[in-house]
Amino acid sequence: MRKIMVGVKRVVDYNVRVRVKPDNSGVVLDGVKMSVNPFDEIALEEALRIRERGEAGEIVAVCIGPDDAQQQLRTALAMGADRAILVKHDGLLEPITVARALKAVADRESPEIIILGKQAIDDDNSQATQMLAALLDRPQVTCASKVEIKGQTLVVTREVDAGLETLEVDLPAVISADLRLNEPRYVKLPDIMKAKKKPLDVIEFASLGLADPGQLKITHYEPPKARAKGIMVKDVAELLAALKTKGLVS
Repeated sequence: MRKIMVGVKRVVDYNVRVRVKPDNSGVVLDGVKMSVNPFDEIALEEALRIRERGEAGEIVAVCIGPDDAQQQLRTALAMGADRAILVKHDGLLEPITVARALKAVADRESPEIIILGKQAIDDDNSQATQMLAALLDRPQVTCASKVEIKGQTLVVTREVDAGLETLEVDLPAVISADLRLNEPRYVKLPDIMKAKKKPLDVIEFASLGLADPGQLKITHYEPPKARAKGIMVKDVAELLAALKTKGLVS
């Protein structure tokens, strides 16, 4: 039975208002709620649905991050993943390094399908899936809104500017999950308790034999400028007058 590997990233919860540190050196994380990247939840949900259809066996959740990321992996186990692997690494990683680390894990696990979220809500790079597929020399389909398995073929529908596009790729393959692929299930308390007994392996990033060159250096963080308050106008004439005052129309 085929194995599915799902990428899970630890990010600031999407309901939290992100604040920049006073010295502009980064984002405030102390005491901030951290969660599974929403797109990765969708990726895991799709893996679970594939297994429930009898088209896959084991599901392995993989995270690259600090020791605290075990909490997010436990959430993935509570959702239904069979095993979890934490590649322990403190600090930021560039997408290419993330892809190389995921490849190293994939080489060990030999999954037939790898599903990642199309992007992470903290950096919005949307690069890891494409880079991982290239490193593995596997076909890829990004931004999937529907996934079907027909024998050794993966049929994926994705949304593009012109509408819907359907692609067929041979397995093994790498895909990324879009927002409309599914709605992740709600994790129940009994599942959270069961997840504590599921295997979660922690391996050091250095044990993968990878270098972390750190070619990208972030020097400054700055919050977006506050938006100016809107004004109410009584009619079109007053609207045009306001726009002329701001130099938006002549």
